[in-house]
Amino acid sequence: MPSNVKLLLVDDNPMVLGMLQQALASLAEVSTANDSADGLLKAVEEVPDLLVSDHRMPGMDGRQLLEKLKSRPATAGISVILMASKGDISERLSALDGVEDLLEKPFFLRDAVRRIKRVVDRIALEKLAKAPTAADGVLRGSLAQMNVIDLVQSLEMGRKSCLLTMLNGDDRCEIYFTQGQAKHAVYGATLGDEAVFKVLRWTEGNFEIDFTKSTTQESTTLNTQGLLMEGLRLLDEAARDGAESGGSTESDAEGEDVLLDT
Repeated sequence: MPSNVKLLLVDDNPMVLGMLQQALASLAEVSTANDSADGLLKAVEEVPDLLVSDHRMPGMDGRQLLEKLKSRPATAGISVILMASKGDISERLSALDGVEDLLEKPFFLRDAVRRIKRVVDRIALEKLAKAPTAADGVLRGSLAQMNVIDLVQSLEMGRKSCLLTMLNGDDRCEIYFTQGQAKHAVYGATLGDEAVFKVLRWTEGNFEIDFTKSTTQESTTLNTQGLLMEGLRLLDEAARDGAESGGSTESDAEGEDVLLDT
């Protein structure tokens, strides 16, 4: 899991704040604030990579907090996710600049964590790419740190053009991306969509991302999201078949889902 991302969580509801903090602790370095004024002070004191904030709070609301942070050069680059009601999103926030995502309340904890995780993974990948080890244009890492699904989603969200190479023992898979879309994939003699499906379950091995490589070949038929959705469907189907034949499946790491509101 990424550990190089600093996340500031702001919410005046102690229950929501506590449950989100616990759920996100394995994804990032999480700090909390129970109102926007405290959140602003903490963001200025130690600039986070990502702010996840409620919109409706006493005093300064989430939109005002965002505007204050974006007006300061030191905090203008913070990625922001706002949690708000359907009415606030449609009437006040839908056209707001500088927001990475809007989480409509009430929401299920598992769904919120999944969407926040996508942004955390993108930020983690971008921070790794800026590290000195990536000076040659090649980013190297471990699939134990960021698995295949996380990598693919991060490259899509970042609209990256590159060659993603994954190695697991003697197995090797190469996926070429153009503006975040997987265009060509090779796994041994397997090409295209099937090559991607074969590696989605990998959680061990290493990866390299070469931002200087490209290809004119196109072997995939689905876009990146389509590949992930179909690949996950196939994985779920295989897991169900295994359970029906007497096998066991791992429990969901996120645990029981909870509906969170204001």
